[in-house]
Amino acid sequence: MSEKLFEKLAEVQRKLAKRVVERPLDLSAVKTVGAVDVSYRGESARAAFVLCSFPDCKLLKHRLVEVEVSFPYVPTFFFLRETRPVLVAIGKERPDVLLVEGHGKTHPRGYGLASHIGLVLGIPTIGIAKRLLRDSPEGSWARVGKAYVSVGHLIDLTSAVEIVRKLNAGGYPKPITIADRLSKGHPTTYVQS
Repeated sequence: MSEKLFEKLAEVQRKLAKRVVERPLDLSAVKTVGAVDVSYRGESARAAFVLCSFPDCKLLKHRLVEVEVSFPYVPTFFFLRETRPVLVAIGKERPDVLLVEGHGKTHPRGYGLASHIGLVLGIPTIGIAKRLLRDSPEGSWARVGKAYVSVGHLIDLTSAVEIVRKLNAGGYPKPITIADRLSKGHPTTYVQS
């Protein structure tokens, strides 16, 4: 892939970042939280979606899909590789809030996977990441346990942090942990404890 193409894609990200909406979320209206994570075997992506009740995090349903990916792994352009597997896994589900294993506004261009999924689906999304990317904007994230939390879309950082705190289990939000284990082929019996 040419450097010119990546420059164009970076400009698209910067433009889309301007469409991200940050606003407080009424947590009393949140009854369900979804989470999505993707793991890889070669060019095959296994995407897991889980739907949990909020705030008690009882597993309501889950879905695991396998999708061939065509876009290579390129740092900071992750959304191009993961969007299709994530959307296929979510299907027609529309949780009140969606946790996405990936960055939101914490992305160096202010538009990571969590922002993209939120914009595409038109639902509140929160970015959950294990580490920050270089040049992450100051003030765009908060640390909750072991997770770096950022705004995806249709939520503000204060609301995102409060939701993640309520779901924190062992340093990471439980729905993301469940989705991660499912995407890696671990049995669902783990998630029901």
